[in-house]
Amino acid sequence: MSNRPIYLDYHATTPVDERVLTAMLPYFTECFGNPSSNHIYGWEGGAAVKQAREIIATAINATPEEIIFTSGATEANNLAIKGVGEAYFQKGQHIITVATEHNAVLDPCQYLQSLGFEITILLVQGDGIINLNQLGEALRDDTVLVSVMAVNNEIGVLQPLAEIGAMCRQNHVLFHTDAAQAIGKITLDVQEMQIDLMSLTAHKIYGPKGVGALYVRRRNPRVQLAPQQHGGGHEQGMRSGTLATPQIIGFGKAVEIAVAEQDKENQRVVRLRDKLWSQISQLEGIYLNGHPTLRVGENLNVSVAGVNGAALLRGLQPTMTISSGSACSSTKTEPSHVLTALGRSQDLAYASVRFGIGKNNTEEEINQVAAHFISTVTSLRKQGSLV
Repeated sequence: MSNRPIYLDYHATTPVDERVLTAMLPYFTECFGNPSSNHIYGWEGGAAVKQAREIIATAINATPEEIIFTSGATEANNLAIKGVGEAYFQKGQHIITVATEHNAVLDPCQYLQSLGFEITILLVQGDGIINLNQLGEALRDDTVLVSVMAVNNEIGVLQPLAEIGAMCRQNHVLFHTDAAQAIGKITLDVQEMQIDLMSLTAHKIYGPKGVGALYVRRRNPRVQLAPQQHGGGHEQGMRSGTLATPQIIGFGKAVEIAVAEQDKENQRVVRLRDKLWSQISQLEGIYLNGHPTLRVGENLNVSVAGVNGAALLRGLQPTMTISSGSACSSTKTEPSHVLTALGRSQDLAYASVRFGIGKNNTEEEINQVAAHFISTVTSLRKQGSLV
């Protein structure tokens, strides 16, 4: 295990916390009943699912009935965007989103555009934050949804959720946020922030893969959704399919732990991130991507001038496991759409590194990573690796 690279890709996914795994295990073997079944085995599963639903709802100041379990944030985003588009088709066919969104938001919007919807994609400022005046100008009488992610998965910046929510509420427009990278890292309150739909996932916070949730507001206003998956009427008819009980239990436990340890862990990862940045920023031609302070503590995204991006990653990977962007697009050859939206040149966008710091990283590892990063960049520049 000690010979493996240092893991610094916690934005892509996280290992399951042992406490989460312990909570899940009985529901694979002993308490294996289908929560929909009307007998003791089903009741056991149903009670555990109910408890997990309550934990997740409490974490975002929602009610348990407003939590709809899905297979992850991608499905939750699809259900929110396509579900609103279909349900509110008679009211309007205009949706607003942002250029730096995850493809799990941009692609459903593009799909609706192929059906005749008009999609406005807002640009961001150089720090990755949207311009609220531009959002206000983009709102129209036929706008039915605004979708803006809470924390960017590549550059870690925080969007002004409360201000967006207030603007949408004032204009009677639904507000959806992809909060896959946010829960357990920042405080989320769907009431104060006036959020109508929120996508969540477990595997970014040391929970299992394959489970997520969509918060759907039930009052003031009650959000209508057209289901995108039919067959059985599960989850209040919004998402049919037998519930993945062990994963849901793990999701609830992961949220419980993440929220309880949020403040302490934030302080720790900020200290590690700032330590890393203070060392590698001594290099010439290194640029921080995203707002310097309005970002989650786990994230450090940098672009490096004068090196070839592929050569940089190859040089770093024997020592550390990192990425140059979203894990979902890591095999693509084009530069990150997030970094180009910030105004980075193609060369700088290609030569970018996303450090995702997590709970298993140590100061010793950060020092080792910084030293190897500096030596790799210095060596590549001497070799003239830009071409």
